[in-house]
Amino acid sequence: MEGGERVGSGGTRYTLRPERISNEDILFCVDVDPECVSEMRPGPNGRALTRLESVKQAILLFINAKLTINPEHRFAFSVLSKSASWIRKEFNSDVESAKAAFRAMYATSSTGHADLTTLFRMAAHEAKKSRVQKRILRVILIYCRSSLQPQHQWPVNQKIFTMDVLYLHDKPGPDNCPQLVYDKLVEALEHVTEFEGYILESGQGLSRTLFRHMSMLLSHPQQRCSQDYLDIPRSIAKRLPADSTPSDDSISVSSQ
Repeated sequence: MEGGERVGSGGTRYTLRPERISNEDILFCVDVDPECVSEMRPGPNGRALTRLESVKQAILLFINAKLTINPEHRFAFSVLSKSASWIRKEFNSDVESAKAAFRAMYATSSTGHADLTTLFRMAAHEAKKSRVQKRILRVILIYCRSSLQPQHQWPVNQKIFTMDVLYLHDKPGPDNCPQLVYDKLVEALEHVTEFEGYILESGQGLSRTLFRHMSMLLSHPQQRCSQDYLDIPRSIAKRLPADSTPSDDSISVSSQ
């Protein structure tokens, strides 16, 4: 990236600092708690997919899009039950290898609190190897538990990888409180992430929402704005002039 001084629309000068954008090593960690087999809402063809099936499709979409942007990005896979474990430890750019890793992802029969410490330890170890190759490491955690809060024990001053979270959950009810889980995931993300990490959630059970969120994670951690300023995709209603009214066939895209 080249730096230089520019003049903004309001006449304010700003400077782009020269910075090398590193290739990414991306470690997916998929929650395989029994809740991952909860059914999403049926799509246009009438077939309802489980969360895990939809997650696999969304990851494949992400990988193909990411490699189109830059074929030098690499991917590895792990799963999360009570702790994290490897599915495919070797980082590579082979889509067929990713599909093979998916076949080893299946729901566990037992549930409980997830300890993220092992995941952070795995990521930190791989991040050091990535840095030697002048790359950066990112963890994308897909979490599916509506009532069980994740736990971890990790030094607050050790931030050598970036972390994103996709949280799929049930609607709040007597037996769960996804808000408490979400707050704990935010706390974990802020505790470990090196660059700007995003946390995106959905309780609607829509595959298209999951795909949209995954597409937003295509953004490179070194080129991101703060999530507080992230307003994409915007609702059509927000983009219309104040004196305009959406027609009946307008499609409104919610933020969740």
